[in-house]
Amino acid sequence: MKKSKKALLLLTMVISIIHLIPFYLLITVSFKPVDDTSSKWLPPATLYLDNFINAWKEANLGQAFVNNILITAISVLLVVFLGACASYPLARYKTRFNRFMFVFFISAMIVPPLTILVPLYKFIVDIGGLNQPWAIILLHVTFNLPITIFLFTGFINTIPRELDEAAMIDGMSRFSLFFRIIMPLLKPVTVTVMILTGVNVWNDYQFSVFFLQSSESHTLTVALSSFFSQYVNNVGWVAAGSLLSSLPIIILYLFLQKYFISGLSSGAVKG
Repeated sequence: MKKSKKALLLLTMVISIIHLIPFYLLITVSFKPVDDTSSKWLPPATLYLDNFINAWKEANLGQAFVNNILITAISVLLVVFLGACASYPLARYKTRFNRFMFVFFISAMIVPPLTILVPLYKFIVDIGGLNQPWAIILLHVTFNLPITIFLFTGFINTIPRELDEAAMIDGMSRFSLFFRIIMPLLKPVTVTVMILTGVNVWNDYQFSVFFLQSSESHTLTVALSSFFSQYVNNVGWVAAGSLLSSLPIIILYLFLQKYFISGLSSGAVKG
């Protein structure tokens, strides 16, 4: 038994090291000057901060950060609200129609967004959404709702129905029951949805590069990609910009990881 625990611990350490290697390389490259020809595996001799300054100025990361925060915050709020509102009746009323809708939402998760990129692009152009934050928010909400409904529905299934009945006996309406009783109980899975959706939206490139083409509407991923072209290849700037752009999500996850794990496990238990 002890040998199996040691082997499991060793395997966990190996997997952790493999996942930490890209972050180590990102840090070493971001603090090295462009003319540094030493191995990427070696730590920098001195902390070269010009990469961060140049990346911030040349890629206009200030505006990109504002765009990212705006798009991510609104997308997360809409996904949480719409997902919770849709999941409650799906979990509480087991009608044939609701079962069909639940399966329909879940099946949407298997559709790769890039396979419908051409009709999506035409649709966004037709409604005047090119280079508009609201259009990219609409896309993010659409493609993040299926997994959100899956998690919320599974979590609500673990909440006893007797709680609803007791509240309604006391004279509470369905709307008051949902917002005053059910929603506070959804805190763990809500945090899970916030992190999953936030990371997806914050790191999005496939939608942003097509639908946010003007420099004023660029998100962080699109702004940093401008450092790679046929004639320019500023790896140090990209590494520095990537490190800056990843810090908000890393900090958010460190503060909310306890709720993230519990919400993810509870939301996937029952469907």
